[in-house]
Amino acid sequence: MVFSAATHTAMIALLVGTYGPVVAEEEVGFKPILVAAERIQVIGQHSDRATIVGAATRLDAADLEKFGHTDINRVLRVVPGVNIQEEDGYGLRPNIGLRGSGVERSAKITLMEDGVLIAPAPYAAPSAYYFPNVARMQAIEVRKGSAAIKFGPRTVGGAINMVSRSIPEEFTGFVEGKIGEDGLHTVYGSVGASSENFGVLVELYDGHSDGFKKLPSGGDTGYDVQDYLVKFRVRTSPDAEIRQSLHFKFSKTTNDSNETYLGLTQRDYEIDPFQRYAASQNDNIDTDHKQYQLTYEADFGGAQFIVTAYRNEFERDWFKFHDIRSAFGTSNVSNSSLFFDNTAEILPAFAPQIEQAWVTGELDSDEGAIRLRHNARKYLAKGIQALIGIPFETGNFTHDLEFSVRYHEDYEDRLQNDERFTLENNMLNQSSVSAQGSAGNRLVKADAWAYFVQDTIQFGKWTFVPGVRYEAINLTRTDWAGDDPLRTVTDFASVTASNLTAFVPGLGVSYAVDDNLLLSGGIFKGFNPPAPGEKLAEEETSLNVEVGFIYDKSSFNIAGAAFYSDYSNIIGTCTLSISCFGLELDALVADESGSPVDAGESVDVGDQFNGGAATVWGLELEAGYTFDLINGWIVPVDATYTYTDAQFDTSFTDSFWGSVEAGDDFPYLSKHQVTSSIGIVNDAFALNVRANYVAASRSEAGSGDIEEYDRIDARVVFDASVSYQLSDNVSISATVDNLFNKVYLVARRPIGLRPGKPRTLIAGVKVSF
Repeated sequence: MVFSAATHTAMIALLVGTYGPVVAEEEVGFKPILVAAERIQVIGQHSDRATIVGAATRLDAADLEKFGHTDINRVLRVVPGVNIQEEDGYGLRPNIGLRGSGVERSAKITLMEDGVLIAPAPYAAPSAYYFPNVARMQAIEVRKGSAAIKFGPRTVGGAINMVSRSIPEEFTGFVEGKIGEDGLHTVYGSVGASSENFGVLVELYDGHSDGFKKLPSGGDTGYDVQDYLVKFRVRTSPDAEIRQSLHFKFSKTTNDSNETYLGLTQRDYEIDPFQRYAASQNDNIDTDHKQYQLTYEADFGGAQFIVTAYRNEFERDWFKFHDIRSAFGTSNVSNSSLFFDNTAEILPAFAPQIEQAWVTGELDSDEGAIRLRHNARKYLAKGIQALIGIPFETGNFTHDLEFSVRYHEDYEDRLQNDERFTLENNMLNQSSVSAQGSAGNRLVKADAWAYFVQDTIQFGKWTFVPGVRYEAINLTRTDWAGDDPLRTVTDFASVTASNLTAFVPGLGVSYAVDDNLLLSGGIFKGFNPPAPGEKLAEEETSLNVEVGFIYDKSSFNIAGAAFYSDYSNIIGTCTLSISCFGLELDALVADESGSPVDAGESVDVGDQFNGGAATVWGLELEAGYTFDLINGWIVPVDATYTYTDAQFDTSFTDSFWGSVEAGDDFPYLSKHQVTSSIGIVNDAFALNVRANYVAASRSEAGSGDIEEYDRIDARVVFDASVSYQLSDNVSISATVDNLFNKVYLVARRPIGLRPGKPRTLIAGVKVSF
């Protein structure tokens, strides 16, 4: 069915209308009350963790400044239930999952900045090739389980919200500079001020690194990032009868990274894990992101109304090694299986050693044998969302009733082409350029209405949080011929359209045993919508259950949760980042001249596949204690532990998951993760050391002992930081990532083995005013 504007207008009127009779009942026992809440955020700047029913974590400014990481992977290590696959060593385009949801380009979780969806196209193409700059965030919020269905559309794993710096109430600011190994240098400045009715904030960030990997040509393998942000606020006076404010936010981020998908063979990784092959020397991703956000807030004596209009624009061109085209017959070097080893026993029979020698630069290649692709795409996401919050009392029950509605549109537009190169003396020389659109000419679009109703009901020591969200989604994909870049020949365009609806209910419950101990539990439906495709996959659904506790007394705190997710249908998405494009190339053979000829059905990047039933369960624990020493010195100690067991319950074979047997473990999911830290701190000095352990995982679905060619070994990585406050306005700091210079493997995909970042020393100075 098609969802008309009238349909949604009627639904808004029906749901909002439920508030009218409730407010009118004040004469017969209805009593509005005031509840301090930052409703636009996931958890809220001032809210108590114990008031959130479900698993919620907020890392505030002090947490983020402890190590000063700009890599979101390192930041999230301290949050239990987070699954991460590292990739480039800097966290520029992270792979994050929650509770076993899947990590590929963070596409299975809801990503937000300041409460607004931030993935380039959250419905049409959710893979997060853009991720907000962690350096300018003042908090990061993570919600999992029943605490997450408020923030769709993706509720199976949970939500992450990045909270940007607020406009200060008085004139204040800082300038911070850092230098480090591999040519690293950053400059970050922020200044803001407020009067009674006006406020403004301006931020500038510039970061650069030459990269820790080395090309035969000596080229740069690092990045350049520029980030600019402006906020403006106008508001009524504090004593106004109705307090109102209007916030405008604009941010612009550019990222130029000499990053590749081309990894190493096992043999070459063991010789030098930080080398890069000559065929990747031109690989580069150039991105531009703009965000516009306008928010109106009003407080009607306790009842709150918030409406936000937003627009996110993102454009990128990842020009990178794609494959080899040669007289040997296939584009097979793109298949990641080539990079397990350099032995004939492991290499496929159709993969001549000479082609690998072209890639590595050991031999000059045939004319035009190396193909690079412009993975060029434009994205737009825009919408408007509104929330009404009404706290009130009825008898002995205290309520905090929330209703929200969002209309959202997004698209991904790809117009791609290839360039061919000849490798001579470790240098790539261009030999030909294909026509625009010949390597991809399509548009995927989505529009969606989303509604959410939730009531937080408190009665004595009990808190009940029933809620339900409703999603109505329209999806469209249009493919044009590769020789029609202007898209003028519509008669031959392939158009696929579909729509779906979903009700996503949930219930959270907590019981305060006493002032220190809180017990909680929840049950909810997990939902992940499919993306547009020629073969539309069914939506991913699950039944999720959790139980947990929080104990907090004096200097000691401990919290834990057990979760269980029963997937009835799990989705996989073909992306370049997981080497799915190799599947397409395996379907190609070559004619005598080496030109590819389609040998059968191919798999396209962006296609999705259903993987049947699966079960994920696990445990999350976090604890901390602060030892008081003499003369104001303290020793904070904390630790988190995550256990995740994820298995397929059905046997199947498809082009994404491959051959899967019931009982196989998920790939790229470690069963055990531990992060612990210890520090020694006083008012001016702080020294902290953190250790992160990640158990072994496999790169392909399977069971039993992990074969060497499939294994990502366990590792322990230490980070350290030290800071000293020289004066009220000046502080100095130093951090060491990977303190003991651990060499460790993070992935065998998309094309070969990839290392984690080696030891990196960074020193900085910060001047505040």
